[in-house]
Order: sequence, then structure tokens, then C-alpha cells
Amino acid sequence: MPLPFASGSLTDILFAQAKDFIGLYDVELGWFTHVNPAGYQLLGYPSAPALLTDPARSLRSRQLTPAEWDQLREQVLRTGHQEMDVELRRQDGSTFWASMELHSLTLEERLHFLVRITDTDRLRATERRLSQSVGRFEAVFAHATIGIIVCNRQGDIVLANEKAQELFGYPAGTLLGQRIDVLVPDAVSHRHEQLRASFNANPQVRAMGHNRDLQARRRDGSVFPVEVSLSYFHLEDELFVVSYVIDITFKKEAERELIDQRQRVERLNAELEQKVTDRTHALLTTLAQLEKRTEELGQALRAEQELGELKSRFVSMASHEFRTPLTAVLTSTALIEKYPGTEQQDKRVKHLQRIRASVNHLNDILEEFLSVGRIEEGRIEARPVQLDLPALLQETIADLQGLRKAGQTIVPELECTQLVRLDPSLLRKILVNLLSNALKYSGEGSEVRVRAECHPHQVLIRVQDQGVGISEEDQQHLFERFFRARNVANVPGTGLGLYIIAKYLELMGGTIALESQVGAGTTVTVTIPL
Repeated sequence: MPLPFASGSLTDILFAQAKDFIGLYDVELGWFTHVNPAGYQLLGYPSAPALLTDPARSLRSRQLTPAEWDQLREQVLRTGHQEMDVELRRQDGSTFWASMELHSLTLEERLHFLVRITDTDRLRATERRLSQSVGRFEAVFAHATIGIIVCNRQGDIVLANEKAQELFGYPAGTLLGQRIDVLVPDAVSHRHEQLRASFNANPQVRAMGHNRDLQARRRDGSVFPVEVSLSYFHLEDELFVVSYVIDITFKKEAERELIDQRQRVERLNAELEQKVTDRTHALLTTLAQLEKRTEELGQALRAEQELGELKSRFVSMASHEFRTPLTAVLTSTALIEKYPGTEQQDKRVKHLQRIRASVNHLNDILEEFLSVGRIEEGRIEARPVQLDLPALLQETIADLQGLRKAGQTIVPELECTQLVRLDPSLLRKILVNLLSNALKYSGEGSEVRVRAECHPHQVLIRVQDQGVGISEEDQQHLFERFFRARNVANVPGTGLGLYIIAKYLELMGGTIALESQVGAGTTVTVTIPL
């Protein structure tokens, strides 16, 4: 039933200091008769009369059909109140999403709706970013090649990835809820609680051990050597500690082998010194062999050092990339737990969709790590076939539409009518990396142009954006693993995209050239022989 409404309170409602749109809608007239200042400003009108006399008489981007309007009116009259999410139109034609509340009331014996509108565009954008963050975390966390364990302040395990369960010999899900102390050998368990309390009092990102060997305990009681790095985050004033665990059994065996080799060399030197007088020729031969062995050992040590540096850079990047997604996942999980009723299924589904979208995004990051491994192991080969380059380019652009920011466009320029013989898989991955980088590092409303030219002996592809650009100093390192330009350090990324592109082009016999200026965009030109 419509609620009685005294006209004397109309001024208080419409023209108070409300920040949202508030208007009085005459149902019989089919339009608003009053609107507050915040209301007409939200819709882009210069004044209340401009809105009230607008001949369009519609705020929706899509007008309701008569049947839909009748149904909405009956719902408001039956319940006295209705709330919905709608896409609205401003006077300039732009649209935005908002929350609309309708209340029925009677004014001077005429049926009216009291309408309140709240702009929710920022909320939706925040939810999208949250979904992406959750997905990035979920994929990298689940498929990481190192063990990751998250504990609360009391030492209870709240999260553990598949690698951690595999390292410690626990079936899926059985680590959750257990104390972190079960993973510590008995010999040092008496000190572990004290160390945990010390870290809780002064949390910081650091490696454990301080120049001493660390060991961990499996479920069956056996121990193994590990390297452990610690990180942390706060969620709703609660401290959570993140442990990154690496099994270094093979590394320790290699170190012991190196020590044995060095001791063996020392013994040989001692024996050779005793025989130098009567076995000069044999000594020279043995010294040559020793020099060769020393060189091999030096190469092995340099390779080990390089591997250690790469591991450190990966762990550092993972620590940075995981922290925000981990917070987002725990937040979404906590929010889902707050909706136990079946009538709140839509809210649970929304948070689950955020997590699912973020998983897909982090799968892309994981694929970059796996691609680097396959490339360096020589497991990728170019397999050229006859293909339609314009069709491949159009399909790739279509697949990347979801990465566009507001107002961004991709403009193809195709000058290639004949079929070409190239590897479609490698070429598609090159295009996806170039176009996604162009979209990521360009602002809203920008344009990305991609041009393809077919010549008798080669194909030329050029991607031009209007993004942040790259300094000349950073351009010298762009094709190195894990390198990120300094002006995009706050943008999520692995620093592997251009490295992978360069390696794919080596397999195809192609080249890549880059022209860029800070603040003026970047142009990348790829040339591939036919």
C-alpha cells in the first residue's frame, strides 16, 4: 500500500544535504516533479528544471517495456519498497551503474515514487580489481614449485599449497588446522615457539637460518634440509605469517660432492709434490688435468651462483606478488562465510566468481614461468604451416577484448592477402604478449594500433601504443629475465613477456626492435622471415 506523505516534509527530503540523487516521481505523469541538487548534478544536468523538462523522460540506458514497467510498479506498490542495480544515462549520453531504491507514497491523493540513486561505478571497478588479484594469487599459489604455508599468530596452519603438502608427505587438506610445530624436527622444537613469538613481535620479510642449516620434519618423522623465507601480512588486524619452503636435498648433495672433489684434488697435489723429482712429465700431465678440473668446478660454481640468484629473484617476486592476492582470497573467503542463508546465494556466487577470474589470471603468470622452462630446456620447436595471418590476428584481438580498460580500442591495419608459412602457435603467443602489454601500460581511452605487412620474403608486424613509454636506460635490459622497467614497478607483472617473445623469435629466425619515449608510448616491430 502507498504510504501517506505530508507535502510539508518534501523540502526536507529533496533539498537536504543528501549526497545521492533523491527525486519525487509522479506515477501518473510518468516523470519526476522534484529533484535535489546532488541528483541533477549526478546525471550531468545544469539545473533541476533542465532535468524535469527533459523530453526523453528516461534515466535508463534501456527503456522499460510497458509490461516491465507494470510489473515494477506492482512490486513497489505491493512491498512499498524496491531496490535494484540499473545502468543509467547521463544527459551527455554516457552511462554508469547505480543502485536505485524506490519507495511508494501518496501525495495530494496521487501515487508517487520516492527515488534514491547511488553511483556504484567505483564499487564495481574495485570488485573487478579484487577478482583479478584473487585469481592471480590462486593460480600461482596452487601451482607454485615451492612450498607455501600460511599460519596465524597462534601458529595454526590456515593455508598450504600442493607443493607444501607433497614436501611434507601430507594428503590434500590434512595440513590445515594443524600447528606449524608438527613440521619442525624434535631436536629444535623447544626453540621454535620462542622464535615464532619473536617474529610475531617484530615481523619482517627475511630468510631463516642465519648461516646455519635448517631441517624440516615429514609426516612419517623423517627430516630433510630446507631453505625457508618468511613474509607476512595483516588482515582485519590479525597477523598472518607466510613461509616459503624449498627442499635443498640435491643442493646439499652437490655441495658435499664439491667438498669431496676439493679434498681429492688436495690429496693429489700432496702426492704430486712428493714425486716431482723423478716424475716431472707425469706431474705436468696431471697438472693439466687438474687445471681442466678446476675450470669445470669454476663453471659449476658459477652456474650454482646464477641459479641461486634466479631463485632469490623468483622468491622475492613471488613474495611481492602473493601478498596482495593472498589477502584478497582470505577476504573473499571471510565474506562468503558471512552469507550462510540460501537467499544469499547470489552474494556467495559473486565472490566465487572473483576467485575464479583471479585463478585464470594467475594461470597466465604460471604459463609464463613454464614457457621459460620449456624454452631453456629446448623442448619448443618452430613448426611452420600455411596460415591466414589476418584471420589469426583478428582472433587474437577478439580474445583480448576482456583486457581492455574503459574506452581502449585496438585498431588493426592488415596488408596481407596471401597465405604465409609460419608457426601459428608461436606467432599467436607473440601477438598476445605484445597486445596485452600495450593495453596494460596504456591508460583509459587510449588506442593500440597493430599493423601486419606481408612481403615476398618476410612478414612485418608492428604494435604501437600510447602508454607510459620506456626510458633509454631501461630499454637496454628489456629482454632479460624478470626485468621490470622502473616506471611500471607498481603494475603487476613477471618481467618475462619480452624475454619469451625474443626466444620465440630466435626459434623462427626473426628479430624484434623497440622504439619508445617516456610518456609518449612505445612501438614494437617484429620481423619474421618466410
